[in-house]
Amino acid sequence: MPRVAVVGRANIDITVRIPGPPVPGRTTFASSPATTTAGGKSLNQALAASRAGAHTSLIANVGNDHWGTFLHRALTDVAVDVSCFHLVPSASTGIALIEVDPDGENRIILARTPNTELTGEQVSSRLAGLRASVVVTQLDLPPDAVDAVFRHHRAPMLIGNLVPHPTLGPAALAPLDLFVANEAEAAAILGHHHDDPTAAARELRELGPSAAVVTAGPRGAAYSDAHDIALVPAHHVNAINTSGAGDTFLGTLAARLAHQLPLSHAVADGVAAATTFVSSGVQR
Repeated sequence: MPRVAVVGRANIDITVRIPGPPVPGRTTFASSPATTTAGGKSLNQALAASRAGAHTSLIANVGNDHWGTFLHRALTDVAVDVSCFHLVPSASTGIALIEVDPDGENRIILARTPNTELTGEQVSSRLAGLRASVVVTQLDLPPDAVDAVFRHHRAPMLIGNLVPHPTLGPAALAPLDLFVANEAEAAAILGHHHDDPTAAARELRELGPSAAVVTAGPRGAAYSDAHDIALVPAHHVNAINTSGAGDTFLGTLAARLAHQLPLSHAVADGVAAATTFVSSGVQR
């Protein structure tokens, strides 16, 4: 079975649905009870890759507390390899507070735990025990952790995600086989916004990665590689929840690339999976 390794973070998501934007000084009542679920970009990506048919490992730390145990169980329930997923003694697990409005748009506040951030030594030692065909890493991890991924991964394909840590900057894109970002992240890296996501994907590729993908919400996703530049459109659906859609896209994309599908096909499958997630609110 093709193997995917995801390097990054995991946390608990506490989600509330609200009837409209909060008003300063006034209490906003949620339109339904709060839900508590496994979350974090890398955990979501690992779940999606596993569901898309890849043997998936998650390299991350969480606290050795109730929430850390909850996340460990969520991963094992969908057969994600947790041999590199560590519960850190005396540390707390991070929590994300997510507000979802009636249109399915979200606002996220992430409370990270410094004691659970990956170190370079942890990344290098855990990667050494894996034989993955695709490695996905968050570029906003501490610089020594990102550098360890660059130096010690042995995968034929390395995928980067998110805006690189400030001390790394856009130069962190050069070692990548593929960089994936949403439109806001692309604009933050490039210093300007492109109305056309294909133009953003092309300009990101000029920073060094072999290929780039820019996700564009309801419009789909654009990709640029040595052979083609194109936009893969998404089908229109009624959005239930957009939080996690990008992670579903990336996890599915990684699994398809591990199966050695062409980038165009992998992007199309990722868009389809993300669209299904947005319309249902759950990964399938």
